[in-house]
Amino acid sequence: MPAAERIPTGRLSTTDVLATLSKGELTVRGRVREASNAVLYCTASHEGEEVHCVYKPIVGERPLWDFPDGTLAQREVAAYELSEATGWGLVPPTVLRDGPYGEGMVQLWIEADPEAALLALVEDEEPGDGWRAVGFADIGEGRTALLVHADDVRLRRLAVLDAVINNGDRKGGHLLPTADGTLYAIDHGVTFNVDDKLRTLLWGWAGEPLPAEATAALAALGAALSDSGALATRLAELLTAAEVAAVRERVAALLASGRHPEPSGDWPAVPWPPV
Repeated sequence: MPAAERIPTGRLSTTDVLATLSKGELTVRGRVREASNAVLYCTASHEGEEVHCVYKPIVGERPLWDFPDGTLAQREVAAYELSEATGWGLVPPTVLRDGPYGEGMVQLWIEADPEAALLALVEDEEPGDGWRAVGFADIGEGRTALLVHADDVRLRRLAVLDAVINNGDRKGGHLLPTADGTLYAIDHGVTFNVDDKLRTLLWGWAGEPLPAEATAALAALGAALSDSGALATRLAELLTAAEVAAVRERVAALLASGRHPEPSGDWPAVPWPPV
């Protein structure tokens, strides 16, 4: 479904949501305490409409040794732009704008369905039907359990998107399935590095052939990322030239291999903690 036709909140279209997030008056309602960076829960009000959202001011970003300071908000927006270009709509509407504490990322708040199970720990050697194995995890007292994720087309699309944006931190808590069956993914600040940083819980398809829809989406991305493409122009406003070039290279590599990537061995394959 085209982006402008999806209804991510109430009766508002994505176009209306983006306008409200971009132009609306931001009012801070609280703070997400467990986040490593400053994450503020807000409302955005514009022309009689109001949406709930997350505001991450750049001044609240914790410095990282492998990413330039003050760039995480831009990477979050770039991840949204890539997601929209695939047509999969995996990232909530996200904008870069000024707010009460300066420039930052503002993203639509998503209410997850607590009953939707996408990850599990099982005390078996193999995943059951409908599940994919990630690996064994230490669960204490000398015991291990098999970490599995759902064999779900939405997660498989996300695994492809993460490979394109080089996501270094795909945790279970970043997966937000909703009651209507939509899957959203959040927290994309640690992305788009020029070095291989892919670290994820979604290794269940590693090495397997890409599905036809993924190949088609990647081919479309390749065209949109050409020097004259609108996506390339937009990404150039958010990332460095080297980072945009690396996106092109990753898309081309995925198309050339025709397979989901496998762990490189040069970087921890699974984030910690996994949730």
